[in-house]
Amino acid sequence: MAMAEKILIVDDEKEIADLIEVYLRDENYSVFKFYSALDALKSINSTEFDLAVLDIMLPDISGLTLCRKIRERYTYPIIMLTAKNEETDKITGLTLGADDYITKPFKPLELVARIKAQLRRYKKYNTAPQSGGEEAVITHSGLVMDVKTHECFFNEKPLTLTPTEFQILQILLEEKGKVVSSEELFHRIWKDEYYSKSSNTVTVHIRHLREKMNDAPIIKTIWGVGYKIEK
Repeated sequence: MAMAEKILIVDDEKEIADLIEVYLRDENYSVFKFYSALDALKSINSTEFDLAVLDIMLPDISGLTLCRKIRERYTYPIIMLTAKNEETDKITGLTLGADDYITKPFKPLELVARIKAQLRRYKKYNTAPQSGGEEAVITHSGLVMDVKTHECFFNEKPLTLTPTEFQILQILLEEKGKVVSSEELFHRIWKDEYYSKSSNTVTVHIRHLREKMNDAPIIKTIWGVGYKIEK
């Protein structure tokens, strides 16, 4: 029997943390719940989780700091919980390496759906694909992406990418010469997720990718359409 996936929940609003725990236990996940960041930190350093759900507003250390500390060591998915209209928090969270965010108040089942989607992607990211089908190594303008080992190099230096960043770059490289819309990228990565025209999730991940490649002009923005990598 497969081991239950370990989910970290950090939220100082006990009712919310407890509610998430109930829904996740119903799905047979192993839940590690904390009401403070400091307590969670000890667990982060001693347990390898499969996914973390972090509230941004915490009384001791912010969820953003917690996100950064996790990213220093681990690549598992992070979903941030944010209060309504905290757009800058969302952008900061994604820039620090979060994979997704959900705005309070939320429907517990929507959070569960997003957790499942992130875990599916993370498993796919950590499992080398079978030979055949997709190209194993993609190269372009100093970029070398090994799809099987999930390693990426730019000008012979390793690029440390989150699973989401890796997938966006892989799609753009595989569709070289074509414009891929934000909506298409969103649906191909998050599958059954909730896309809205105002969503800047993809934009932030693209910006982060560019920063990691020292703003080299590799990913072009086609205004009002999407993104492309020239042939």
